[in-house]
Amino acid sequence: MAALVVVGHPDFGESVINRHWVEALRRHGELCDVHVLAEAYPDGQIDAECERRLVDSHDALILQFPLYWFNCPPLVKQWLDDVLTHGWAYGVGGNALRNKPVALAVSAGIAQPDYSAEGRYRYTLKELLAPFETTFDYCHADYRPFFALYGTSHAPSEEHIAQNAEAYVQFVRDMQSR
Repeated sequence: MAALVVVGHPDFGESVINRHWVEALRRHGELCDVHVLAEAYPDGQIDAECERRLVDSHDALILQFPLYWFNCPPLVKQWLDDVLTHGWAYGVGGNALRNKPVALAVSAGIAQPDYSAEGRYRYTLKELLAPFETTFDYCHADYRPFFALYGTSHAPSEEHIAQNAEAYVQFVRDMQSR
């Protein structure tokens, strides 16, 4: 089972975590194909038909992005709007995502304890990502638990980043074996 990992970092060249994740995945190319939106569409103009063909040609989908104002970056939102259309992702004849495993991989600058009812931001990351779960449930996809690295703005060590990247590879492997 091959997964498509759609990477939506707005400045991928300057990324630390998302770039490490991609490098780790590319070392295990048999697991997935990595598709960096900023590289594929430097002008921000998404080719929705091409994207749908990519999704159709894979058995699973992972959207990877940094949390951006407690949401996804604009290019990921545009991808969702342009690609998940009526008649393809939902509605009459819209079965492209039916039972397809879908997950998120999110880098979050804030420490995990701040994402709680008692924390600084009052919501868990799961709660903040609920619109994605709802979207993919609406498309009848097999929405899976997300993968996250918290506290990225606190300069995690290279060792921690490398360990997390390998954990991400395992996450992709596990997602496909279920």
